[in-house]
Amino acid sequence: MLSARNIHKSFGDKNILNGVDLDIAPGTITCVIGPSGTGKTTLLRALALLDYADQGSVNVDGTEYHFEQGKCSPPITRENQPWPDVTTVFQSLFLWPHLTLRENILLPARNSNPKAEADIEGLINFFEMGHFIDSYPNEASIGQRQRVALARALILNPKYLFLDEITSALDIEQTAKILTKLTQLKDRNIGTFLITHHISFAKKAADQVIFMSDGVVAEAGSPDILVSPKTERLQKFLSMVEIAH
Repeated sequence: MLSARNIHKSFGDKNILNGVDLDIAPGTITCVIGPSGTGKTTLLRALALLDYADQGSVNVDGTEYHFEQGKCSPPITRENQPWPDVTTVFQSLFLWPHLTLRENILLPARNSNPKAEADIEGLINFFEMGHFIDSYPNEASIGQRQRVALARALILNPKYLFLDEITSALDIEQTAKILTKLTQLKDRNIGTFLITHHISFAKKAADQVIFMSDGVVAEAGSPDILVSPKTERLQKFLSMVEIAH
């Protein structure tokens, strides 16, 4: 279980997260929705221990990290680091431009997955990357680069996978493939935390839906809350999304 308690985060005088609690269970998908600027990506970075919270704690399978004034206790070292058990794919993707897409996938895996050379072939086939896998990032479309970034994360065999808008540049067919892959990850007992603006995707993918507003979890529950929201704030948000689409 990956658990967070009382997570606070500010930038200057602006409070971004205001006491967030949540749990990500192995073998489940948590989808996070909410208006832009409400702290979704900041929360992801705090949970993945990439940016330290100002206050609160994150527990990863029994290893607890406490935060006070932006400092972590105990300090993260090689012995207690959560990575690659906790792996993140950002919307910006962060592919190395001087490496081919194949090399982008393999380089981080060589120290943690002795079967990386074999595993990559299955990922290439699943995501239909064979015709562009030996290209460079600037020769690939954004959708192709998103598939590569996801494959690079999966080849690390994480226990918890954090995804920031991973389907934003994918067409309907590729989005369906991502949904299929996420379902397979559940079978492998991987816990997935996914930020998305696609409400229909969240309805199909999620075991747990988190609706964030103004830096707090305004409503949480099963995907049923996307059909019958209990709070006026989520109801208003869903109505606006429906109008926009």
